[in-house]
Amino acid sequence: MASLSYKSFTIGVEEEYMVLDPQTRELKSHEQKIVQEGHKLIKDKVKAEMHQAVVEVGTDICQDIDEALMDVSTLRKTISSIGESLGLQLGASGTHPFSHWESQLITDHARYNEIVNELQEAARSNLIFGLHVHVGMENREMAIHIANSARYFLPHIYALSTNSPFWEGRKTGYKSYRTKVFDKFPRTGIPDYFESIEAYESYIKLLVKTNCIDNAKKIWWDLRVHPFFNTVEFRICDIPITVQETIAIAALFQALCAKLYKLRSQNLNFMTYSRALINENKWRASRYGIEGSMIDFGKETEVNTRVLIYELLDFIDDVVPQLGSRHAINYVHNMLEQGTGADRQLKVYEQTNNLVDVVDYIHSNFLAGI
Repeated sequence: MASLSYKSFTIGVEEEYMVLDPQTRELKSHEQKIVQEGHKLIKDKVKAEMHQAVVEVGTDICQDIDEALMDVSTLRKTISSIGESLGLQLGASGTHPFSHWESQLITDHARYNEIVNELQEAARSNLIFGLHVHVGMENREMAIHIANSARYFLPHIYALSTNSPFWEGRKTGYKSYRTKVFDKFPRTGIPDYFESIEAYESYIKLLVKTNCIDNAKKIWWDLRVHPFFNTVEFRICDIPITVQETIAIAALFQALCAKLYKLRSQNLNFMTYSRALINENKWRASRYGIEGSMIDFGKETEVNTRVLIYELLDFIDDVVPQLGSRHAINYVHNMLEQGTGADRQLKVYEQTNNLVDVVDYIHSNFLAGI
């Protein structure tokens, strides 16, 4: 068989950071100053978010994982130094350990005003920080095929990213409480299976026509074929504490897409499962992270989550050399050994019984290893 080209599987990474007050460690509005200063240095790669204590960054389209690592590292360093110059600190966690959403300011922008007006408290309380990974596709037909098949693996990769064990000063008992907060929005969670790209597009047209949404970006699923770009956008993950974790997760999503593409080119496919079944694994991932077990639907049995992640690593292994992402994928082993961001936050809390120390841990690792 002729060797396949994986050139189309470019990577784009979006991260959402929290802006912190160095004295109180509370979330703090940066009054869009970080964005204004950022525009001078990195143009439109930095954006305001709905809440004023959030900064969103996005990489360029990266040809491979090394470019993505350089880009994300540069963004973290740039935003961090701008923050410092304004007397602010940065951190990456799916939720802030103790700040309350009621005291946070909303960015005055037509789009956010409209979302708050429609979604009310669900929008105002949506003080969460995520990681979005875009993987380029050669066309939209391939994108919907890959999105359909990739749904099964979302909980496995999400489990690795879990990094939001606290909410408003309480230990939630979840490894990722962020998803529980976001579940209050409509059109979230694991998407349905779509028969074809036409079926997906007619679904969007119907929602627009009936005034459910005014544009396709108001579909906030855990994974979507992007409305405007030829990418599959993975949206399920918490923002990880470190760059290395972000890049390992981006590499996993890229390799998963390449593997599903390879199967398709051999006229093979991965089993597709219903949203209801995949949701069982998503719930387990949010509750237990990598410490619990998930369901192997093929075998119809519970399996240790770590074992399933190792199986995923085996599944994608044959496409990793061509993508040149072996070093990034290998970092998953470190993540399995040292625990997820949530595990590490909880460990700090167990040792100190102080959430301020947890925030300090998050902040002090924002630039770790860069």
